[in-house]
Order: sequence, then structure tokens, then C-alpha cells
Amino acid sequence: MVDSGNRVAPTSNSTFDYDAELRHYNRRLREALDVEPSDSVLDIGCGTGQITREVARLAHQGNALGVDISPVMLAQARELSAAEAVRNVRFEQADAQVHPFPAQHFDLAISRFGTMFFADPVAAFTNIERALRPGAQLAQLVWQGGGQQEWVVAIREALAGAPVTAPDGGAFSLADPAKAESVLTAAGFIDISITDVSEPVYYGADPDAGVDAVLALQMAGEVLKQFDTEETERALDRLRAVMAAHCTSDGVWFDACAWLITARRVS
Repeated sequence: MVDSGNRVAPTSNSTFDYDAELRHYNRRLREALDVEPSDSVLDIGCGTGQITREVARLAHQGNALGVDISPVMLAQARELSAAEAVRNVRFEQADAQVHPFPAQHFDLAISRFGTMFFADPVAAFTNIERALRPGAQLAQLVWQGGGQQEWVVAIREALAGAPVTAPDGGAFSLADPAKAESVLTAAGFIDISITDVSEPVYYGADPDAGVDAVLALQMAGEVLKQFDTEETERALDRLRAVMAAHCTSDGVWFDACAWLITARRVS
């Protein structure tokens, strides 16, 4: 879920289940990974650590490290790991662009929508590349363009009450495949592959849950604070109508599209 175009995550006080939102994408990323039992895996922008724990279970003789800048999400990741008794996983608050990872340490680096926010993408991926062993793989999901995302366009237009220009930075900074390939090439990666992955995203069990999820976002607050009480009520009515239009027997779903990008460090 995009928060003001800057961070794909709910706000710290949100009750929205971010892992539920991305359940189909989580599966697609996991299916693309070839995790060996003794691997050491780095998860970049790990959030609450869902896929970090999953790869840790696969690398049961190795380990997994999840890094994120959000202390709130990392606290949840640690709690969930303890509750699930996943002992070969740990989490650190770190900016992967500058964090001093041990050199040539990891057999695999992964990211589920956590690599689009670097101030200097080339520097960030160069730092990640240094942390990988020769021949190691990087596998990541990034969003395609904001204008191609039904969840972006429909929600923003419902709040604004008019057509809006979809954002092209922040969460969508690697939406251009040519740019993504250029960044990874400059960072030293080879064998770059970019594959379309289109799966819906989940916004809750019913329209009210969908409205609550959106209202937890900074983006929604920034729009609504410009309105008086009457305008706010109209915006909420529009938002609820959009959620109802996308509600199925399995909850509220919006179309979405991403790129699965894989690359390899030189052997």
C-alpha cells in the first residue's frame, strides 16, 4: 500500500494486514527463489518479515537477515519469528544503501517491494552487490507505473473527487525496465531478467475494512485535511463506493502489476 508515494507500508498505527495485501505477490516471489538449505539470505525492506521467515525455513542449515528502516515493523517481525519458533532469522534496523554488510557474505538477496525508495539507487545496489558472494542472485519485486495500478488510480480519484495524475516516483521509481536494468548494470550486476507479474492486491474483508485501510495512510490524511467536514463526508462516501465496487465474496481486491527482476553478481 503506497503511503504518499514514499513507502509501501501502512502507517505505524494501522491495523491493516500488509502481508495479506500482498499474499499473491509473496507467493510469486517465493516461487522464483532457489534457496539451498545452507544459504545465507538477505531480505531488503523486510517489513514484518513474512518472506524472511519463509526463506529461513528453507535455509534451515543457514540463516536469513531482514533489514528495514521501520522499527515498528521490525518489532512485529521479531515477535512473529519468536511465536513461530523460527530461530535462524534475525532483523536489523538499517538503510541498505549505506549499511556496512559483511563483504561477499550472502548467497541470495531478495526484496518484496523494498528497493524503490533509495536516494541513490546505484549506490544502494552497489552496496548490496558487495554483500553478495560471487555468482549470488538478487531477486526483487518492484511496482510498475502508478498509472497502471488500479488501486492507485481508483483510490486517489475517489478521495480527490476528480481525475488525478498518478505518481511516478517513490514506490514507482523502478517502474521503467530500462532504468531498472541501467541501475543494476551500473551497480555491477549481470544476467538481468525483468518479468511481468500481475496479481491483485487485497484491501480487507469488506468495504468498511477497505476504507479503514486507506484512512491509515498518510496520503489520505493529506488529501482530507484540505476538506471541510461536508467535503470529507463526500470523499468518504466516494471511497466507500469504490471499495464496494471492488468487493467480492473473498474481500476487496484491486488489480495491480509489478516486475520480477532477477540479476546475478559476477562469479
